[in-house]
Amino acid sequence: MAEEPTCSCGATDALTVKRIIFPCAGVANVGQITNDAAIQLTGEGYGGAACVALLATGAEGLLKNIGSADEILILDGCPVQCAKTIAEDQNIPISQHIIVTDLGITKAGSREYTDDDVEVIVSAAWEGKGRI
Repeated sequence: MAEEPTCSCGATDALTVKRIIFPCAGVANVGQITNDAAIQLTGEGYGGAACVALLATGAEGLLKNIGSADEILILDGCPVQCAKTIAEDQNIPISQHIIVTDLGITKAGSREYTDDDVEVIVSAAWEGKGRI
């Protein structure tokens, strides 16, 4: 069985993550790409994925993990920038912000994307294309 990606949501005090990745995980293809990219980046050791919905609640454990992280990566699917808005509402310092549609991927139905689309986002994160 494949190892499950590490969660950075604050479920365990022993978790130490250098980077925390927040995908918007929206319903459109570009939102789904952010989720797949966050999972892939976690598996590759880039950082730990966390739930932007939990961030919106101001969950204490997650905020504690954010405080000890070196970097925060926000993956938004489209120009609406839901994940970035949630992070800003929680006063989270964003290190890198990637918008899928800015990288040439067109917003469409939720299942209309390829592994290559996900790889575009993963590569952009590793390359620091969204550095602020």
